[in-house]
Amino acid sequence: MDLLPATGAWREGDPPGRRQWAAGGQLRLDAGGSLPEYRIAYETWGTLSSDGSNAVLIEHALTGDSHAAGEAGPGHPTPGWWDGLIGPGRALDTDELFVVVPNVLGGCQGSTGPSSPDPDGRTWGSRFPRITIRDQVRAEAVVADELGVERWAAVLGGSMGGMRALEWAATFPSRVAALLVLAAPAASSADQIAWAAPQLHAITSDPGWRGGDYHDAPPGEGPHRGLGVARRIAHVTYRSSLELDQRFGRSPQGDEDPFDDGRYAVESYLDHHAGKLVRRFDAASYVWLTRSMNTHDVGRDRGGVGAALAGVTARSVIAGVDSDRLYPMRQAHELAAGIPGAGEAAEITSPYGHDSFLIEVAQVSALVKALLH
Repeated sequence: MDLLPATGAWREGDPPGRRQWAAGGQLRLDAGGSLPEYRIAYETWGTLSSDGSNAVLIEHALTGDSHAAGEAGPGHPTPGWWDGLIGPGRALDTDELFVVVPNVLGGCQGSTGPSSPDPDGRTWGSRFPRITIRDQVRAEAVVADELGVERWAAVLGGSMGGMRALEWAATFPSRVAALLVLAAPAASSADQIAWAAPQLHAITSDPGWRGGDYHDAPPGEGPHRGLGVARRIAHVTYRSSLELDQRFGRSPQGDEDPFDDGRYAVESYLDHHAGKLVRRFDAASYVWLTRSMNTHDVGRDRGGVGAALAGVTARSVIAGVDSDRLYPMRQAHELAAGIPGAGEAAEITSPYGHDSFLIEVAQVSALVKALLH
């Protein structure tokens, strides 16, 4: 399938949509060196109380962004990814809460990343520094500071967003009152790093990658095919084998004949998701963020995972998905066992695999309500 080429990155001059920005100065990085300056794009819903006590921070997953609620439109390539949770009368009731969703450092929807200009105006590209989940969280602190939020009423997220939520509670324990981690580990496992490896190779082996310096290349010459392959691999890990079998079986796609170079229906499904991502996301951001997930380890330089989790003071709810083959339930149990007062890990029951934290709105809403009330 020929994918539509695009960098997928938000650029200066694009419609801002609901985005606002917070600017940070020099950020020292875990891998050494520093980012001389940066900015974080974010969106908000609701009204901040006079004492700042009703602010809730939501952290998005790998290819998410700050647009967690609302329709697609100018400035926003997709509808809100957690729209069913955010709004008046919903689990995150914006009549009572002030909801803040930042775009991650290293991303491509308004925050500083590989597709952004450096201080001299040149695209960062391959020169963008290596960043970790912890670096991303330290960068997001400028959003809280700019808004005047000394302590989040809650920080929550799933997958990569769950990693960042956990890091918030470990890095800034006095600034997090409550914590919800969905389908995320204390540290990325060998299995998770292994699944990421072919995705990274697919992108960096694409001739259009150009060592990461393709952003100023003519249209159509970026690593869009490699990004599409990476998305196909990833999407298989996001869904369960049971769902794919029940939904597609061995059916061909329409009148295509698999015995004559035609596709099976499940192949068409993966092609569709690959094409969608290529049109809205930057390949370099995918690489840098995937690498940051690989290095995720809440116990690094803290005496190990056990010591780091023991230092979490937030009221915590930890949950996994029973059909998740990427971040299995055992990792949720390990997290819950290590965080004081977290109790037993909750289990989201769903056939949809890892993506259930985005799909099972009713079950996630119940967990949010339990956390907040």
